Amino acid sequence: MPGPRDRTSDPALLEVREVTVRFAGLTALSEVSFTVAPGSVHAVIGPNGAGKSTCFNVLSGVYRAASGSVRFAGAELTALAPHRIAALGVARTFQNIALSGHQPVIDNLMLGRHRLTRAGFVSSGLRLPAARREWARHRERAAEIAEFAGLGGLLGTPVGLLPYGVRKRVELARALCMEPRLLLLDEPVAGMNAGERAEMAGLIAEVRRGLGISVLLVEHDMGMVMRLADRITVLDFGRRIADGTPGQVQDDPEVIRAYLGPSADQEDK
Repeated sequence: MPGPRDRTSDPALLEVREVTVRFAGLTALSEVSFTVAPGSVHAVIGPNGAGKSTCFNVLSGVYRAASGSVRFAGAELTALAPHRIAALGVARTFQNIALSGHQPVIDNLMLGRHRLTRAGFVSSGLRLPAARREWARHRERAAEIAEFAGLGGLLGTPVGLLPYGVRKRVELARALCMEPRLLLLDEPVAGMNAGERAEMAGLIAEVRRGLGISVLLVEHDMGMVMRLADRITVLDFGRRIADGTPGQVQDDPEVIRAYLGPSADQEDK
């Protein structure tokens, strides 16, 4: 397991307040608000087209909100570029795996250490002693994180040769290599078989329990969401229709309507 981190890496509160996003006159998010408590697992769910990915893109700086506020660790994120948000300790994975298939696992993980390097371009290019020492430290840390993610025996294996579920864990490990305080997971078990889903769910739980990192995830696997999440925010047509514990959300009439349709209410009567 990766060792203890310094206090600058401690989890921090994420506050999303009245966020609205519009595209060519269409409202993708309408005054959406929720809070991710430090060290918690928080899920954002909803039917297809509900605005979940748009929400993630705002949090990571890919999209700009038309109005509203996103604050993390006291910093306002809505005007920041993605690399500035990453520098605050926010890391993200994507629905579609974004790895270099021909490179080995360790090289993919080292990409996650890039924002933490201090050696300049010239000293790195010339392989000066300070740059070599720093590179060795980052490689050692990446290997620790790989071991934590169950990838310790695969450091030299090209990512393209790995099964799909293992590649998804490589992507999560690369995000962990950024030493985040908040981890954004966009459909982490999409496309996996049952065994792979169980392994990934266990890893996410250990990220929160063992590392204390806050996790915000978008996921369609409701069984996994209900088991892992401390709190759930439900979106439908860009609006927040529910927010609460898994038990509260599961029994919410608005959530039942969103997933099962208006006829669900009639069947209950």
